[in-house]
Amino acid sequence: MHARGLTKRFGKLIAVNKVNLEVPRACVYGFLGPNGSGKSTTIRMLCGLLTPTEGEIEVLGLRIPQQAEELKRHIGYMTQKFSLFDDLSVRQNLEFLATVQGLSRSDTRARVDELLKRYRLDDREEQLAGTLSGGQKQRLALAGAIVHKPELLFLDEPTSAVDPESRRDFWEKLFELADDGTTILVSTHYMDEAERCHRLAILDNGNLVADGTPKELTEKLSGRTFLIHADSPRQVKAALDKQPDVLSVAQIGNELRVLMRKDNITAESLRGDLSQDAGAVEVESVAPNLEDVFVVATRKQQHTEEAA
Repeated sequence: MHARGLTKRFGKLIAVNKVNLEVPRACVYGFLGPNGSGKSTTIRMLCGLLTPTEGEIEVLGLRIPQQAEELKRHIGYMTQKFSLFDDLSVRQNLEFLATVQGLSRSDTRARVDELLKRYRLDDREEQLAGTLSGGQKQRLALAGAIVHKPELLFLDEPTSAVDPESRRDFWEKLFELADDGTTILVSTHYMDEAERCHRLAILDNGNLVADGTPKELTEKLSGRTFLIHADSPRQVKAALDKQPDVLSVAQIGNELRVLMRKDNITAESLRGDLSQDAGAVEVESVAPNLEDVFVVATRKQQHTEEAA
């Protein structure tokens, strides 16, 4: 799947701005970004639900939106809001979706039985979907999205309303699908989920501000992140906020995580600078993470927009 110059305008608002994407097959490809960054709008254009203002899209060899109707047979789509029928049972929901997707009666029964077992819903097949827990609804929605064995699965913030254990379990199911050859495009605002993706795109205000594997993205910030231990972290933070070379400071308990603008600062020099204003501190260089990548990418975009 790839897109070139993908743009969507709503009046004067540019929701997605000239985005280029390349999503490999059998890959878990993540969209990371805050609310309003353009993730959902991009996904809806890629799966043919929304017509782009500009740009070219090709999905599974089909031109979108021109061949969007044909694409529907080959993709699955799951949103953060539970969209199945509350007043139908678990089995009835899956049987209905299988029928909509054109499965025969015998294929429907076999496929539904398989999915009920795989997603641990076989002991609840007669229970009304509206009475399920959040994690159970999530597993049912995923089963419904793949009832027809799609080649490509779109997931729009699918774990936003479930507990951490259910999120972990859900991601294990995604990797099982990817191992079986399904390409998965999933949007999230959770850093721990983004770190699990094979590849990742970061969106901010409709702009693609970073793209690559989590390892590639974090390695670009090597030498720019430090952890500071201090008896008075708020005092140290105030001193750091005055330094022009500091891009961001985040307090984690009694420690401070510091991200520098460049990689020409050492732990020793930073310690020396702080000792003048904040007294004795311990400074160590640490590996960058995706949160650091996100800060750098979005701050850079803000700077670009302010300069325009």
